[in-house]
Amino acid sequence: MKTTILSLLVSGFFLATSTAAEWVILPGEIELRGAESRQHLLFVERDGEAFTGEIADAEWVSDKPEIVKVVDGELIAVSNGTATVTARKDGKKISETVHVSGVGGDVEWSFNRHVLPVLTRQGCNMGACHGAVAGKGEFRLSLRGYDPPADHYWITKEARGRRIERAAPARSLLLTKPTMAASHKGGKRLDSDSREYRILAEWIADGGIAPDEAEAPIDRIEVAPDLSILKKGDRQRLIVTAHYKDGTSMDVTDWAKFASADEAIAMVDESGEVEIIGYGEGAVSALYSSNVALARFRSPFGSGLDPEIFSEAPRANFIDELVLTQLEQLQLKPSGRSSDGDFIRRAFLDTIGSLPKLAETRSFLADENPDKRTKIIDDLLQRPEFVDYWTYRWADVFLVNGQVLRPDAVKAYYQWIRSGVEKNLPWDDMARQVVTATGLSTEEGATNFYAVHQDPENMAENVSQAFLSLSINCAKCHDHPLEKWTNDQYYAFANLFSRVRAKGWGGDPRNGDGIRTVYVEPRGDLIQPRTGKPQIPAPLDGEPIDPEATEDRREALAAWLTDPENDYFSRSITNRVWAAFFGDGLVSPVDDLRASNPASNEPLLNALAAHLVKNEFNLKSLMRLILNSETYQRSGEVLSENLEDTKYHSRYYPRRLMAEVLYDAIIDVTGVPTVFGNVVLRDGSTQKTEFYEAGTKALQLYDSAVQSYFLKTFGRNEREITCECERSNQPSMVQALHLSNGDTLNEKLSDEKSIVASLIATGGSDSKMLEEAYLTTLTRMPTEDESARLVGLMKNSDAAEKQLILEDLFWALMTSREFLFQH
Repeated sequence: MKTTILSLLVSGFFLATSTAAEWVILPGEIELRGAESRQHLLFVERDGEAFTGEIADAEWVSDKPEIVKVVDGELIAVSNGTATVTARKDGKKISETVHVSGVGGDVEWSFNRHVLPVLTRQGCNMGACHGAVAGKGEFRLSLRGYDPPADHYWITKEARGRRIERAAPARSLLLTKPTMAASHKGGKRLDSDSREYRILAEWIADGGIAPDEAEAPIDRIEVAPDLSILKKGDRQRLIVTAHYKDGTSMDVTDWAKFASADEAIAMVDESGEVEIIGYGEGAVSALYSSNVALARFRSPFGSGLDPEIFSEAPRANFIDELVLTQLEQLQLKPSGRSSDGDFIRRAFLDTIGSLPKLAETRSFLADENPDKRTKIIDDLLQRPEFVDYWTYRWADVFLVNGQVLRPDAVKAYYQWIRSGVEKNLPWDDMARQVVTATGLSTEEGATNFYAVHQDPENMAENVSQAFLSLSINCAKCHDHPLEKWTNDQYYAFANLFSRVRAKGWGGDPRNGDGIRTVYVEPRGDLIQPRTGKPQIPAPLDGEPIDPEATEDRREALAAWLTDPENDYFSRSITNRVWAAFFGDGLVSPVDDLRASNPASNEPLLNALAAHLVKNEFNLKSLMRLILNSETYQRSGEVLSENLEDTKYHSRYYPRRLMAEVLYDAIIDVTGVPTVFGNVVLRDGSTQKTEFYEAGTKALQLYDSAVQSYFLKTFGRNEREITCECERSNQPSMVQALHLSNGDTLNEKLSDEKSIVASLIATGGSDSKMLEEAYLTTLTRMPTEDESARLVGLMKNSDAAEKQLILEDLFWALMTSREFLFQH
């Protein structure tokens, strides 16, 4: 990732607005090759590098219809030569040159470029039809055509070749079924007078030609227009062009599969026509032949905001510059700065997972030093609690789970993570150590990754998910239906782990018996089931390695994975860290960085990832940057000008505290610790553990198998799979009932060692006790109204009554949204 911050500000999705709009024809320079070649046309308005809408009801004219004709806005090649196509509207006209070549003789339809795309577009090889694992009606096709040779065999030779009739194509089952000329449970999929029908019929008549191995494979696809600025209610058609490795290209709009990344902003139909139905920045993906490309759309929330709102808004670093640029483009007014009380609470909870102590809150609120926020940020990043908190968060990613690992292995795995956090080990070093780990499970903690994942496929899938935020699971059986990853790429990637072996680990897990040793064999391969042969090992989108080499293949993988040029790696961890501070990633879900799921602010994610690479994957440098930004320190106040914003950071979005942080906050406030004495085994039974001393916090637990009704109820990550979806921060009725009537809060408040008993014992004034209650729980002073009402209630009450009042007060504060939510 070599993009500089300066270039990000003037290119990409943040484009300068031109002073004069112009009309243009897309796709621009047009070349048609071969008889029957076609090209959809768009007549659009362009303002700078962004497109601002399609010019409706234009008249299309070809000056040489004997070379190329225009039918309903689509060019059709007729003969070789050069012609000019013109679009006319309201007295204006724009022209584009068209070159036609290769026309002559009969059309020869390609199985890969034409036949399979037709079947895919009609839905014949989808998972609900013949693309299912077992097929339908004794006829099977590969999902979305990922295996052309097999598809050709099944169509032309299986069942004694009865699916096609070369001498009478119209009698072929391949045509009579989808046209309903013969009974078809899938219903009508094809019209007999359509171009698609003709392609299939002529291909059958030509003998059902097999896939040509010499035919140039696809290189990439492009979608036009690539960026459009539209209003709610506007429509825009798209054109998809496939580019092949021999330099040729072809319009594949009719055979591409379209999907909207955010249907609250834009909807798209099967033909590729987009309708803007909301506000924000959205994207539509086009998928063709396992290649993905995006068209982006921006729909401002309003108009007319004073430019000075944005130019005069405070900026601490490039995060604010890029966020404010986007807010101005979307016409979202940024809220002001958070209060000191909100900031210190927010920064403590997000950085170390704990509330500030009473003395820290008082000191910070009283401090008039303008640099006090920067100083507290630097202090938080050096605290021991930082190590506890981030060790726990990374243990979620690495799946430290006592239901899978032996107790000593759990401890070793946890301590390996903790050591890395404590030393501020760069993320690329952490990844490298995990991927290449060997040795004893109780001595080399990172080896336990290969105990949690014990076969090459699981190893590959979880490395991809943990370090690249890419789910490649679907490609295990077929090409990924929504992404670029192919079945061959999956097995090439998994084959990098085929020589990883383990031995030992016998005995009774209840007694902690057995030590597992991870090692690597010099030989061995994973068989690709589809071909019955090993796939040459290679990283995703990486160069293959010598299959005969005896070195540990994971070394090559680690080198590719952590390469500074590997955007997948840097963007993945950047997005995870951002999500930890804002509640959600710039890409959401946080561990779903597929190409068809773009970031809400792509230039920002790219710039943050570049910053991380520049700082050698030092995560604290990224955290410090985020914490110091005005974007992070923005107030959660909702303005009429940003009311509908949910992801562009015009304000801070509240979220419920994660289970462990909330539990520790209750322990910290009440002053009554919890004893964690049991772990839950995979069969549901429990076993005592002596790992955790009295006073151990939830964020200091080694693994997710520790028994705790509160943590389970409030959505603790169970660490079954590498997915942020394992954790839930969603409120529920069960949670409300537990806070109201359960033993966690009520018993701690009534305990003789609780903060309530302590306040009573110190004998302070009623107003003093009230002040401490608010500062301890909410990091703010009570309002005048709150103070007057509560002091009046406490006045003239005896010690027993005062204790009950204080217990009820703390209960009310600690069950309020202001306490339960980060804000």
